[in-house]
Amino acid sequence: MVPTRRALLGASLALPAMAQGLTEAQRAEVLALLRRALAEDPSILRDALAAMDSADQSAAAETQRRAIRAQADALLRDAADPVRGNAGGAITIVEFFDARCGYCRAMHATLEEMLRRNRDVRLVLKDMPILGPNSVLASRALLAAQRQGRYLPLHDALMRLREEVNEAALRREAERLGLDWPRLRREMDEPAITRRIEANLALARALDIQGTPALVIGDSIIPGAMELAQLEAAIAAIR
Repeated sequence: MVPTRRALLGASLALPAMAQGLTEAQRAEVLALLRRALAEDPSILRDALAAMDSADQSAAAETQRRAIRAQADALLRDAADPVRGNAGGAITIVEFFDARCGYCRAMHATLEEMLRRNRDVRLVLKDMPILGPNSVLASRALLAAQRQGRYLPLHDALMRLREEVNEAALRREAERLGLDWPRLRREMDEPAITRRIEANLALARALDIQGTPALVIGDSIIPGAMELAQLEAAIAAIR
């Protein structure tokens, strides 16, 4: 019987496992058959590689889903996290961001527009300072500002800033927003602020988030900035 193209594709994927149960002569026969088939139709190899890639992606997606379920409380239900949009919204999106990340700044306007258009979305903000000491400084300032009820205004200011986020810029923006700067600066260095940042970074590691921005939508983690249409399509998929 002449093997079908599907059988050859399956054989090419299963060959390493098959080889353990074959004699030397049988292995040679299978390899000769595959070489002849590939010479006649090279697309078999392309399809085999595509099938392997698809299987890898499916396995990675399942690993991601399990990680999100395992971290659901820290990810979705931490009462300390700042929230934008509808605090009681039926749909929750989590954004891991760095205040100095250019892509996060570009994404800020998109997220604002998404929230304006989708009144049932709750956006949880997770400070993830990974771009150096000034990123950590900015996260400390944001989390300290939360104690004065001004996290979101300062977050907006930093996302719109077009200069380096250093202490001078933080002081200027904080004072402009009516924050008590001496108190803010003192509380930025408190251990509780450090623990919150460390918890966010540990959560990102548990979810294998390696850069910013990263959005958790439903059971998926979407790395990088998105266009509004892509973002709303992802929301519609879980609505």
